[in-house]
Amino acid sequence: MNSCHATRRLAAHLYVTNTSSDIPVGEWKAIMRSQGVLLVWTVLAVGLCGGCEKPSEEISLSAEPNYSAPLPVGELALRKVTDPARVPDFAPAFIFQTGLAEAVERSMNYLSKPSSTAYFPYGEVTHQHAVVSLETFREVLAQARSGAELDSLIRERFDVYESVGYDGTGVVFFTGYYCPIFDARLVRDEEFKYPLYGLPDDLVKDSEGNCKGRRLPDGTIVPNYYDRRDIEMRLPLAGREIVWLRDPFEAYIVTVQGSAKLRLEDDSFFEIGYVANNGFDYVPIGLRLVEDGKIPANRLSLQRMIDFFKLYPNEVSYYTHMNPRYVFFMPKPGGPFGSLNEPVTPYRSIATDKDIYPRACVAFVQTTLPAWEDGRIVQKGYHAFALDQDTGGAIRAPGRCDVFLGTGDAQGELAGRTSAEGRLYYIFLKQ
Repeated sequence: MNSCHATRRLAAHLYVTNTSSDIPVGEWKAIMRSQGVLLVWTVLAVGLCGGCEKPSEEISLSAEPNYSAPLPVGELALRKVTDPARVPDFAPAFIFQTGLAEAVERSMNYLSKPSSTAYFPYGEVTHQHAVVSLETFREVLAQARSGAELDSLIRERFDVYESVGYDGTGVVFFTGYYCPIFDARLVRDEEFKYPLYGLPDDLVKDSEGNCKGRRLPDGTIVPNYYDRRDIEMRLPLAGREIVWLRDPFEAYIVTVQGSAKLRLEDDSFFEIGYVANNGFDYVPIGLRLVEDGKIPANRLSLQRMIDFFKLYPNEVSYYTHMNPRYVFFMPKPGGPFGSLNEPVTPYRSIATDKDIYPRACVAFVQTTLPAWEDGRIVQKGYHAFALDQDTGGAIRAPGRCDVFLGTGDAQGELAGRTSAEGRLYYIFLKQ
């Protein structure tokens, strides 16, 4: 993923993966209530907020949702809503506009680049149609004075498209990602000795920036690159280090999230961002920690994983090497950046599979997101507009969407607890 990045399922094989991060969760009862999926709960008692101690539970499923089910080749993730009764109520989005205008401008900036034309048309939506849709949406935001007026203007001026979801019924599984802040050094010492690497000279990318493989001295290209275990154990990239961290699991988190703000010795920040990956698929490790009895299922969170590995640092590599995917970095101030090479905006940028969703366009999210309230994490309904500006190693297929929640530990805790089904819509100016 080209940003900070992951979430998936845990209880009943629920675990979390971000847009590049493996931040597990297992406390949300709502995620298991998927439409059309029959759940059988035993010893039911799931905590819906961080810090709520609840008894353990067991969950059995008669049908397990596959949120990563792919679309048939050549199909797109969106279908036009022709029944007015199926158009969502846009009014609640009126109160969720912080950063929205800024995110719109960043999408406009992306679409002003000649390279963006290569990804259109998207179905019947041309590049110019996407641009005009953003311009009109910007005008509507400035014009609307209430939720009702916002809803009326959107319905009047825009066609609405909905995601087909993971099973064709429109159900999308939403997760969260964030940009971590960790201490780091530009020169290795006895305390800071876990490296992050820059782009390898022998890594070969295609025109889309995807890893094609590794170039051998004779010019031959072999599939994929070194996996995480090889990179960390055999050290083939010695000399390509760009920064050093004090904690091996913090280094792992950065390679999963895809970006970071790193605090140097003089309290200045060294910002790094995604430049490439090694071509391997992302594999989450949270479920394995639960299966091995290292962390109780109902207590699994990013902070719990961090705490566990601080107590047992010798176990870090055993688990992290289960995820072969590795991300390489470059200095990138002004971020974090999404896959469009534009900065992402908290709560206003989403990550989707860019092979099947339209880049930079206006989306409408209906789901549940965690929020801090009186020092606790609670779940709240979230109906808001966002811009499709990112992607991720774990974000594939129409049934997956990641919401960027911001930077720092507090937002990381929220990202690790973002795990809910919902609906995803896009709007385009009526022809």
